[in-house]
Amino acid sequence: MGCGERLRQAREAAGLSLAEVAGRLHMPVQVVAALEEERWERLGAPVFVRGQLRSYARLLGVDLGELLQQARIAPVEPPKLVSHTHTPRVRRVAESLGRRAVYVVITAVLAVPVWYAFQSKFGVAPPSTASLDVVPDAASVAAAQRADEPATRPATERAPYIASMTPLARQAAEPQASAASAGLTLDFRGDSWVEVSAPDGSIVEKALVRAGEKRSYAAGQVARMKVGNASEVDFQQGGGSVDLAPYTSGNNVARFTVSSDGSVAPVSH
Repeated sequence: MGCGERLRQAREAAGLSLAEVAGRLHMPVQVVAALEEERWERLGAPVFVRGQLRSYARLLGVDLGELLQQARIAPVEPPKLVSHTHTPRVRRVAESLGRRAVYVVITAVLAVPVWYAFQSKFGVAPPSTASLDVVPDAASVAAAQRADEPATRPATERAPYIASMTPLARQAAEPQASAASAGLTLDFRGDSWVEVSAPDGSIVEKALVRAGEKRSYAAGQVARMKVGNASEVDFQQGGGSVDLAPYTSGNNVARFTVSSDGSVAPVSH
């Protein structure tokens, strides 16, 4: 009788199935079956096979003892150590020079672009700029010409101005800021949950929100909202606070609708 047969008989005597043994040993069922059938080649290294057999035997209270020694499992061989103390000196020098060359190449690849960018940014004087909404007078233009141009340059030639887009960018950002101020903001002082629906009926967000978190939505993004634990939620619309008490039921759940312009109204049943 081998180790596998002995373990199988002990398992059946204990009234355990392969699945129950696999669950207790935290092993796949296929591994337990391979142990009983002594298919060692499917279980990996010999050291793992012996450890799994000992765990199985310990679970069933079986002493494999001599059976484990007689099992045809390859012996555990210590890893072979390869000495590198006799590496030829020429090879050691070549490897050292190769590593240093790699370091030099990597340093050059990283340093050259940085040096070039530094020179490009600080080595050339920036051109003078002027805003599109500011027209320089003739006196300032003439003074700039006298200070910057050589004396031999004809007086009729004038230095070009480079238009700046800064005012336009500021004007383009103003509508976005006004649109953001017209949005909806929820500030959660306590744990709560929200369910936010879009105008087309789809769910924008449905989640549990922890205390200290915030949620923001655009004015046209929300059509209907349901807020749990409403007494612990601060609601702001268009930069102003909105009292959720008129929309809150007895179970502390607020239900309301949001129009396209951001105004809040109770849910009609």
